[in-house]
Amino acid sequence: MNILDQIIANKKREVAIKKKLFSINYLESSPLFKKPTISLANRLRKSKSGIIAEHKRRSPSKQNINSSLSVIDVSSGYEKAGVSGISILTDGKYFGGSLEDLNAACEVTSIPILRKEFIIDEYQILESKANGADVILLIASVLSRNEIQKLSDFGKNLSLEILLEVHNEDELNKSLNSNIDMVGVNNRDLQTFKVNLENSKNLADIIPLDFVKVSESGINDFNSIIELQNYGFQGFLVGENFMKSNNPGETAAAFIKKIES
Repeated sequence: MNILDQIIANKKREVAIKKKLFSINYLESSPLFKKPTISLANRLRKSKSGIIAEHKRRSPSKQNINSSLSVIDVSSGYEKAGVSGISILTDGKYFGGSLEDLNAACEVTSIPILRKEFIIDEYQILESKANGADVILLIASVLSRNEIQKLSDFGKNLSLEILLEVHNEDELNKSLNSNIDMVGVNNRDLQTFKVNLENSKNLADIIPLDFVKVSESGINDFNSIIELQNYGFQGFLVGENFMKSNNPGETAAAFIKKIES
């Protein structure tokens, strides 16, 4: 069983437990459940840099990245830096995140927030809405065509935006539907964790123009973003490059300044 299979198996157990602990009525009664959605897709279309800055404490490939910083300080710093949106990893076992992180980021910022999670169940989408997310991630490699359609329908009915993550042409072809707002090309193979930016370039031309193109993972210098913009990408998910510094917000600000200049 590879690491991705382990994550999904654990996620199924985790969701089953949460369903017993917190009812749907409980989630729907959250004050944040009625929060108007802030569009990440629109902000990316208007941005010169298109940075989606990520809060990530650790990962299976890098272990500890930075566990000492407050999610409140990081999120506030990112907003001050001028990012288009913030990605909050909420998986606990493998990435050290939580729904509390998502909730805290929402409370201290006024820009779009993506819940970065391995979503396999409608219950997790309700959780996302209840804790302040504006965008949810659907990962094509762990979902069937029917599951993607069902989950994206459910998310849209809650007025959430949908970021679809793909790794190859087969995943793209099976996944696209009218509910998708953004298509993210992950440059990291989730089974081997190897990174190759050519993945984004190779898929760029076959992503329909209706969708905002987002390049994810392995973006460590501003030249890569300039190059990917030439391929039509408007969004760039950057996490480790910022989080490994002592002040992610300041690092993001300097990064964005280089792109915009």
